[in-house]
Amino acid sequence: MGAAQSATAIPTNAVSEKAVVEQQAVESLAQRVATMSTDGPMSADGSLSLDAIKAWEESTKDDDKLKLARTILAKTDLKSAICSPSVIVSDAHIFNLTVPFETGPVTNQKSSGRCWLFATTNVLRYHIIQQLNLGDFQLSQSYLFFADKLEKANYYLELSIQHATEPLDSRLVSHLAGAPINDGGQWDMARNLLDRYGVVPQAVFPESYSSSNSGGLNSILTSRLREMALQLRELTNGVGIMRARALKEEFVAEIWKAMSTAMGVPPRPDEPFVWDYKDKDGKVKSWQGTPKEFYKAFTSKQYPALEAFSLINDPRNEYNQLYTVEALGNVWGMRSIAYVNTESKRLKEAIVTCIKAGQPVFFGCDVGKFLDSPHGIMDLDAYDFKNALSLNYTMTKAQRLRTGDSAMTHAMVVSGVHLDKAGNPVRYRIENSWGDVNGDKGYYVMTDRWFDEYVFQVVVPRQLAPRDLVKVLDGGNPVVLPAWDPMGALA
Repeated sequence: MGAAQSATAIPTNAVSEKAVVEQQAVESLAQRVATMSTDGPMSADGSLSLDAIKAWEESTKDDDKLKLARTILAKTDLKSAICSPSVIVSDAHIFNLTVPFETGPVTNQKSSGRCWLFATTNVLRYHIIQQLNLGDFQLSQSYLFFADKLEKANYYLELSIQHATEPLDSRLVSHLAGAPINDGGQWDMARNLLDRYGVVPQAVFPESYSSSNSGGLNSILTSRLREMALQLRELTNGVGIMRARALKEEFVAEIWKAMSTAMGVPPRPDEPFVWDYKDKDGKVKSWQGTPKEFYKAFTSKQYPALEAFSLINDPRNEYNQLYTVEALGNVWGMRSIAYVNTESKRLKEAIVTCIKAGQPVFFGCDVGKFLDSPHGIMDLDAYDFKNALSLNYTMTKAQRLRTGDSAMTHAMVVSGVHLDKAGNPVRYRIENSWGDVNGDKGYYVMTDRWFDEYVFQVVVPRQLAPRDLVKVLDGGNPVVLPAWDPMGALA
C-alpha cells in the first residue's frame, strides 16, 4: 500500500514521559537486585531445584497471614474473595455529563464475539430512537453479522490466492488460517458493511441460534475454508489467478448456502422491505425501503459513520502518525484499517467533546483486566492481588503490548462521563452488550486510571475530531503494522 513497515519508535512529543517510565523500571529492577542473595542460584544449570521448593516451604510455614489466605482462598473463587469493597463504593454509577437520551434495555450478544457490531449498532440506534420516538429498539446485529461472515470468507480466500507462492508455514499464511472467519472486527470493517449493506431493524432479520451461539457454525465453516484455501493455492500456482477466482466464487456460494441454512436468508441491500412498528406513544406506523435507504434515512446524517475514524493510544509507536494493519479487513477492495495514534489524554478529550455534542462513542479496550463484572466496574484497584497473592503488576502499557499481555479484546459504548471541578474525567459510563444482569442494569463504570492503561481506541466523527488529527488521517501514507500485531486484534 505504498507504506513503510512499522518500527517501534519513541513518540516525538512524549520523549520525556517515556524516559521517566523507563527510568522508573530500571530503578525498580536495581532495587530488586540489591536485595538478592550474593550466593548465586541454587541451580547452576537453570533447572528447578527441589531443594529450592523445600526452602520456600520452610520460609513460609510460620506466616500466619499466608496460612489464613490459603485456608480461605483454596475454597472459593479468587476474584470474588479479593474484590475491593471500597472500590464498589467509590466507583458509583453517577455521572454529571451524559448523552441526553436513553436507548432502552442493554443489548446482549450472548455466546458470540459480535461486540463490535453491537457497539456499532448501539451507537446508531440512539438517533433512530430519538427520530422515530421509539421505546425499546435494536438494529439487526445478525444482518451485519451475516454480511461480515460472507465477506470474510471471500477476503480470506482472496488472500490465499494472493499469497499462494508463500510457504504454508510462513508466519502470515499461518496467521491468516488461524481464524479466517471469526466473529471479531474493527470499526473500519463495520464502516465497510454499513456502506455496502446498510442496516435493518432487528424485527426484519431477527436473531438465530447460530448468530447468538456462533461457535458451532464458526468451527464448521473454518475447516471448510482452510480446505478451500489449499485448493485455491494449488490452482493459482498451476493455471493462474483468474481460474482460481472463478473457483473461489463457487466456494463463496457454498459458504453462503451453509450460512443461509443456519441463519436464514437476509434482505439484499437493494431489496425493499416493509417494517411495521409502534412508537412509544402506541401509534402504529410503517416504513418501506431498502437496507441502504434505511441507513441513509435514519442514521447517516445523525451519526455520519462513514466519516468517523479511529484514534488509538499505542505507546510503542510514534504519535501523530497514521497506521494500518497488513491483511486485516473484511470487504475486499474497500477501506483498510486506519488508526491515528495519539496520547491517551486526547482520546479522553475527544470523548468529552462527543458526549457534550450528544454523541455516544464507540471504543475498544482490553476488557478482562481488573474487571469486576458482577458490579460492572473497571478499576485498577478492583482486586487486591498484592496482599492476597503476593503478586505485584508493574508492566507499562507498552510492555504489555510488546509481550502479548494486552490487546483490544472488546468494543463498547461510552454514553457518559463524570467530570471533576476542573473538568477532568474521573469515570466513564459504559454501555456494554452482555445483557442487563451485571453492573447497573448492564451499564458499567470505567475509571480514568483504567482508561489510561487498557483503552486503545476511540472512534470520533470527523466533524468533532481535533483538526490536527484529521490532518494526520488525510495525509495518508500509513505505517503498516504486521498482521499479528496486537493493534490487529479483533474486538
